[in-house]
Amino acid sequence: MSASKASKTPQAPQARPGDMRPLAEVPGERPPKPRPAPVPDPEAAQYWAAMGEGRLLVQGCTRCGNRQLYPRQHCLTCRGPVEWVEASGRGTVYSYTVIRQNHQRPFRDWIPYVVALVDLEEGPRIMTNVVGCDPEDVYVGMTVEATRFDVLSDEAGIALFEPVPGFEHRG
Repeated sequence: MSASKASKTPQAPQARPGDMRPLAEVPGERPPKPRPAPVPDPEAAQYWAAMGEGRLLVQGCTRCGNRQLYPRQHCLTCRGPVEWVEASGRGTVYSYTVIRQNHQRPFRDWIPYVVALVDLEEGPRIMTNVVGCDPEDVYVGMTVEATRFDVLSDEAGIALFEPVPGFEHRG
């Protein structure tokens, strides 16, 4: 096959490692499937909606000051009333794994990608993705920040975390 014919053949979009951005449609190919969206229950609806607006919320107890996630009707420490409080979005990687095999759309287009548990500055731990760096550069103790919020549906978004500027690779 000549080089000119090869360049006219539609190519499947390739995600940059650690990116996880929605992929563009390729003519003649099945369109990329969007990331699955959570179905918010009444207690979590405000949490998911805020992420769709680019804000990360945690619950704060009005009695003892405890911060918690995932949403509940009462404080886990003292059973007191809770309210939503905007979080800084900064945290530290507690644990992570690099996904290298996932045959479901859209995840197969993002391989490899990082699923991480991040301890927020406010206290709660959140499961998320670390993006914006090579998956091999992620390490336990890495300082990260929620810098991107992807809208998944009319009711929900998701926070994606990136290393803070100046992070160092440990390997």
